Amino acid sequence: MASSSKKDHRREARERLRAEREAEARRARLRGRLLVGGALAAVLAVAVGVGAYAAGRAGPGKSEAAGKPFLRPAHTTGEDGVVVPYGRADAKDVVSVWLDPRCPFCANVETGLGPAFKEQADAGTYRVEYHFATFLDGGLGGKGSKRALNALGAAVNESPEKFLDYLQVLYKNHPGKETDDRFGSTATLLELAGQVPGLRTPDFDRAVEELSYMPWVDKVSKAFGESGKRGTPSVEVNGKEVGVLSGRGEAVSPEAFAQLVAANRKS
Repeated sequence: MASSSKKDHRREARERLRAEREAEARRARLRGRLLVGGALAAVLAVAVGVGAYAAGRAGPGKSEAAGKPFLRPAHTTGEDGVVVPYGRADAKDVVSVWLDPRCPFCANVETGLGPAFKEQADAGTYRVEYHFATFLDGGLGGKGSKRALNALGAAVNESPEKFLDYLQVLYKNHPGKETDDRFGSTATLLELAGQVPGLRTPDFDRAVEELSYMPWVDKVSKAFGESGKRGTPSVEVNGKEVGVLSGRGEAVSPEAFAQLVAANRKS
């Protein structure tokens, strides 16, 4: 009887041990799933934050360009005017910049380095060529990237100087998150344009309200898709990509960027 009781206790102990091991295995598997899921979420968050093009290739929805005639803004270059230049046309060196209006890291680059871009372009050190993407609208939903670019098209049609000033105003008033579709409001875009002296002409206001440059916006967006670029912001000096963001997502200093330009000048 005593022997049978001992066997029962040992059997029960083994059962408890097995149950505990199985429970711990389940907990371990769950922790693994949570860790993998968390890591994936972090990667996706970073990817969206830096404007990863792959994340933005979802369907863009119905284009607001439908039925509108193509209007090419004045002072643009390239086929269909998909490039917005600033500076002397005969400048030997070229700084190329790719931005998405909704991208907060693009805002960091433009607010941090934009004044230096303008200063050096005015001095003839190099010409700046702006390229734009609007894939965050497709990836996150909303209209802010394209509507802001439409407004920028209306600004460059007024003058390159007003375009550059308006670009600075937009990025200085960036909501800070690409998920915030603040620039999807034409009223907001017009209100911000009021900070640029002389920009609020009747032609400018009408183009922003009526989305007149949306067919141009679509061509600019398509050009980015065909460029081979995988995200924004991206900056090149004479065709060579250079790093302009720190590990924290802030722009490098104007002095550091000047060194990058000097290292990549045409001979």
